[in-house]
Amino acid sequence: MKKLRTHLVGIDQGDINLFSDFQDGGEMWTGVGPRERRRRVTFSESFRKVPVVQTSVSLWDVDTESHMRADVSAEEVTCEAFDIVFRTWGDSRVARIRVNWLAIGELSDDDDWDLE
Repeated sequence: MKKLRTHLVGIDQGDINLFSDFQDGGEMWTGVGPRERRRRVTFSESFRKVPVVQTSVSLWDVDTESHMRADVSAEEVTCEAFDIVFRTWGDSRVARIRVNWLAIGELSDDDDWDLE
């Protein structure tokens, strides 16, 4: 469990069109085997400490002739930004994906003292 030590809690959120590979024959639509797509997201304001970031698929457009395999996560999380990562494998054919994200964490206050 993450414990917040401040009365200033920030919540930032967004919805990102991660890719649309069916339009141009991209690897998520035409490829096979392990594939990954990654996008850097910058928070609207820096957090005081590394926030908790949750991701979820908000649009899923896939071919029904193959198995649907997907892993969506947040990686490389810092106080300023993080990476949304989508992975698929095997014969999955993914036309497009939109990912929703939510970050919750401590914010800095003008009354905070940095003694370091």
